Amino acid sequence: MCNPPFYTSREEMIGAAQAKERPPFSACTGAEVEMVTTGGEVEFVSRMIDESLNLREKVLWYTSMLGKLSSVSVLVEKLIECGNHNYAVTEFVQGSKTKRWAIAWSWADLRPTVGVARNITHFPKHLLPFPSEYTFEVPDDTIDGVSQRLNDELVSLPVQWTWRKNLGTGVGFAMENVWSRQARRKMRQAEQMIIPIDESKAALGFKVQVKKTGGLEEKGTTVIIRWFKGEDSVLFESFCGMVKRKIEGR
Repeated sequence: MCNPPFYTSREEMIGAAQAKERPPFSACTGAEVEMVTTGGEVEFVSRMIDESLNLREKVLWYTSMLGKLSSVSVLVEKLIECGNHNYAVTEFVQGSKTKRWAIAWSWADLRPTVGVARNITHFPKHLLPFPSEYTFEVPDDTIDGVSQRLNDELVSLPVQWTWRKNLGTGVGFAMENVWSRQARRKMRQAEQMIIPIDESKAALGFKVQVKKTGGLEEKGTTVIIRWFKGEDSVLFESFCGMVKRKIEGR
């Protein structure tokens, strides 16, 4: 966790302060050595990224605050160049005058929520991390009906699946794609197909929530699929597509 020196020089630091429309509520108490570094915050955090390539999963999450929105894009591009696709970007509005940004990244496969990972405005869409949630509505059905079809389908697959009916929520793990047509054919051809599930090595960890849409007297159900473990966004998309088709009866 880091709060780096933001500026490349004393002149840049003074210029940034003078460019503000209104003076801050409190004076900056940071010494120049804490505020200025060669290359500014981009170079400072870039070195963190380079060091994380060696440390890898010895640290679960690396995070840093940033003083400039432009720095976020540069650092995300560096992460992508280094092969990282599990990162988060966010912004903090401190009162009415000060705005800060933050970047976080991990070399593990535990994924943050959309609200955490994509909580930023005025940012290039192609640089946002892949959304870890997929939501769709079933307008003319009940929670019980949707839940039954969801549970029946996932119980039939060689995945680890725990459904809590009272909460309308289930959690599951899959070692591979076992829902595609090809995988289903393989299962039918095999007399018995047992895939040992190891949560720590699962290719996909997911949570599915079923909740009511609209008022008490109205039909309508919302399904939220949350991707919390894994590295393969295509696998997650494939799973979401399968769940949606089965619930809609297609």
